[in-house]
Amino acid sequence: MAKDPKFTAGETAKIAWYTARMAKRGIASQTVYQGDLERKVERIIDGAREREEQQAADLAEAEKAARKEKAKARNAKK
Repeated sequence: MAKDPKFTAGETAKIAWYTARMAKRGIASQTVYQGDLERKVERIIDGAREREEQQAADLAEAEKAARKEKAKARNAKK
């Protein structure tokens, strides 16, 4: 299983809300359908993973641009 990403406060609150709703349905009956809530939680987790991947890509791109500018400045001094 893939490692869960770090969640924002909003994502954590939504997951907690859906988990509470699943628990409430579970108390009502063991045979109650919960797939809709499980899909919503999975969607939140997938969105958090995509956000983290995008942030990592943006950071790498910014670091690459900073190195390029630093090299440019170093060459301009010569």
